[in-house]
Amino acid sequence: MGCDNCSGTGKLLIAAPLTSDLEAMANWLVKLGITTVVMESTGVYWIPAFEILESHGLDVKLVNARHVKNVSGRKSDVLDCQWLLQLHTYGLLEGAFRPDEQVCSLRAYMRQRENLVRCRASHIQHMQKALRQMNLLLDNVVTDITGKTGMTIIRSILTGQRDPKELARHRDKRCQKSEEEIAKSLKGHYRAEHLFALQQAAELYDTYGEKILACDAALEKQLEKFDSKVEPASSDDPGPDQPAKKRKSRSAPSFDVRSQLNRVSGVDLTKIDGIDENTALKILSEIGLDMCRWPSAKHFASWLGLCPGTNISGGKVLNRKTKRIPNAAATAFRMAAFTLMNSKSALGAYCRRMRSKMGSPKAITATAHKLARLVYSMLKHGSAYVDKGQDYYEREHKDRVMKNLKKKAEDMGFMLVPAESVANS
Repeated sequence: MGCDNCSGTGKLLIAAPLTSDLEAMANWLVKLGITTVVMESTGVYWIPAFEILESHGLDVKLVNARHVKNVSGRKSDVLDCQWLLQLHTYGLLEGAFRPDEQVCSLRAYMRQRENLVRCRASHIQHMQKALRQMNLLLDNVVTDITGKTGMTIIRSILTGQRDPKELARHRDKRCQKSEEEIAKSLKGHYRAEHLFALQQAAELYDTYGEKILACDAALEKQLEKFDSKVEPASSDDPGPDQPAKKRKSRSAPSFDVRSQLNRVSGVDLTKIDGIDENTALKILSEIGLDMCRWPSAKHFASWLGLCPGTNISGGKVLNRKTKRIPNAAATAFRMAAFTLMNSKSALGAYCRRMRSKMGSPKAITATAHKLARLVYSMLKHGSAYVDKGQDYYEREHKDRVMKNLKKKAEDMGFMLVPAESVANS
């Protein structure tokens, strides 16, 4: 990094190094016989340096700045580079997780797609605002204004149609509201400036939709580069031993994600309740396919930040809060756990029991922790997930509670007898 003083103004300009400078630095390090390089994560500036150094055969470790600062013994007059050198010499630094090149590319495409979906969502809000300003209460009669009925009506308005009855005729047969109800909500006060805002929002919505489709094509092409672990199978035919096909999310990619993920991972993560195609793709793009990076499922859950805290002093638990880690995979697990609140599966029953004990936020984290362990086991051992149902989980929970109660009663000199046996005697 270079810095220049701006002609006495007191401002400091930070200039990123040129690619030629990074190439020269990498060649110089190789010439000196350097084999390992340690660097801190600084925004996105570390990425080109990391990639260029790695391409020259160097073992590059990206370390967490918080971990480096928490090591005792550092003086205030020591430069960061000297402190990193000292810690690395003693073997006290551990590189951050970074998947292989194929997964990194997949992750970049996936994150770009999420940015596009987020930007498109903002233009849905702009369309909603323009409709409200004209008192066109389209959201009162359709669940989603970007659905088939909603977008057909909006495009008809933009072409010049103003008659509510004519607009209501675009109602899809699956819409719950009648044409009369829709027509009443589409009688509005049309103004040129609001129509202009609606037109621009709709055009931007369509533009981002096209970009998302292009991103989906790039995602599919990248997935095809992965080696196959099993023969690809169509998700349209789940088979006799497979569960029914889950409803595909509207935000999911346009191609057959399930069959591609089954081919590259060897397991079907969508069998797990709460994890759909989009969530499974998001998780795999963040953690990769090699679970050997984590020795056990506990290490994996700890890396995700889904484990309880270990703030214990003198045998007394002071705090059990989970670590605040900005992990995209952990966010995906939490979103999957949130969808299990009303599920009739064993995971849904577990989530509701945790909610009754600890509240919704902690219950979501606990369920996300269980989902993470299931995904780890499936990817590492190639095992399949079978949901035994809500009733099975409730019976197992009841048996555990009864066993503990009987043990406590025996310790206190009592015997636990079912009420039915006492009534019959």
